[in-house]
Amino acid sequence: MFSHVMLGASNLDKSKQFYDALLGTLGCKPGFTDPKNRTFWRHAGNTFSITAPINGEPACHGNGSTIGFAAQSPEQADAAHAAGVAAGGVTCEDPPGWRGEGAGRLYLAYLRDPDGNKLCLLHRPPKAA
Repeated sequence: MFSHVMLGASNLDKSKQFYDALLGTLGCKPGFTDPKNRTFWRHAGNTFSITAPINGEPACHGNGSTIGFAAQSPEQADAAHAAGVAAGGVTCEDPPGWRGEGAGRLYLAYLRDPDGNKLCLLHRPPKAA
């Protein structure tokens, strides 16, 4: 359904370090920056990017918005969460852990990036056969 996700960033260097650390734990190579100073991460057919807002206004987070990144395991979600916090992010919501029951059970780890964007590392366990 989506072609990409792009977020505004107020400090592109700090945000690149943050996302290189967080996304690197999910198997993504470091982002590459194009001549327009936008940075892109591509992994598993998906594209995530950051840029300074083109209207010249300050970057800001969306109230009520969350961007979810898929994790292959709870351990990978925890590693990405820890890497993000170590690289300038801030943990938010409940601590990382399992939520829900039965088929709707998910492992979630929430944090905010340096610009306050809410992120979620999400692991869905395999469906029972």
